[in-house]
Amino acid sequence: MVDTTSEKSRRGSYAKSKNTRASILDAALAVFAEAGYHKGSIREVAKRVGMSEPGLLHHFPSKSGLLEAVLTLRDDKSYALVPLDGDDGAASINGLIDLAAHNASIPGVVELFCILSAEATSTEHPAHEYFANRYRWTRENLRRTFELLESSGDLRPGVRPDRAALSTIAVMDGLQVQWLLDRSSLDMAAELRAFLSTLTTLPLGTGRPETR
Repeated sequence: MVDTTSEKSRRGSYAKSKNTRASILDAALAVFAEAGYHKGSIREVAKRVGMSEPGLLHHFPSKSGLLEAVLTLRDDKSYALVPLDGDDGAASINGLIDLAAHNASIPGVVELFCILSAEATSTEHPAHEYFANRYRWTRENLRRTFELLESSGDLRPGVRPDRAALSTIAVMDGLQVQWLLDRSSLDMAAELRAFLSTLTTLPLGTGRPETR
């Protein structure tokens, strides 16, 4: 006979643990966004979740492991909007505009990314390898996306896929910094759309699902 009471207990414990981890990641994101990785403390994260440091470390054994989990969570959400590793170049390009619009609704996450990517230029930073690999992956997949558009005749004459990939990343990062400094100064999705229209002849969306 199956012990249904034990099974329900295990499921309940798993769900509780999953919810606790999600709360920790949300708090860690906020703390790291406000103070950066080095100044943001495990103690402060635990305080915001309402638990002890040992309790938090039961879920994430190290500060660097917690940071990695926060960054992975952000990337998972971003990749859901931008299918860069797919075979639909148009979907990938329009996904970038959707991502820019989405980022405008989560300034804390954008700030975290900007702070950590700057800090991580130091080879001693725990996120250095993560960001180096992330930029490498993004460059390669964006280049591939522009190559797909070149093959389909949707890339403007004279545009090189490798340079288009580099400049697109630079524009997106630069727009984020300017927007963080003065959110009334620009519309990230609109400016990115205008830039991408100089690279491709695709019909581009606005980054606002209700108008797509």
